[in-house]
Amino acid sequence: MQGKRVIFTAGIICMILSGTGNADDVEIVDATAKEGAGGWTFSVTLKHGDTGWDHYADLWEVYTPEGELLGKRVLAHPHVNEQPFTRSLSGVQIPEGVTTVIIRARDSVHGVSPQEFRLELP
Repeated sequence: MQGKRVIFTAGIICMILSGTGNADDVEIVDATAKEGAGGWTFSVTLKHGDTGWDHYADLWEVYTPEGELLGKRVLAHPHVNEQPFTRSLSGVQIPEGVTTVIIRARDSVHGVSPQEFRLELP
């Protein structure tokens, strides 16, 4: 019986650790795009455990699937009490033929999150 308890406990610990990833990475919750006369406007919703100026989500970027940077939105301050939060970027020029973009986000401690948010343009 004791051996089963050890295996069960070890299994629970492994499930907890494998499911967390890096909890400090920025999560892209949602993103939208709308075409206008001056280019595209992107609105991106991020979630991050901002703690203050020492650790916060500080940037998100829009790329083509081939990796060309199209635009970036610098986040000028922490959002400790506003989670998740949405910020927009206007005037992004999308090359002809591009129908999908990739959104990436970054925080001030861990850098760019491994998450890539694929957005089909309307």
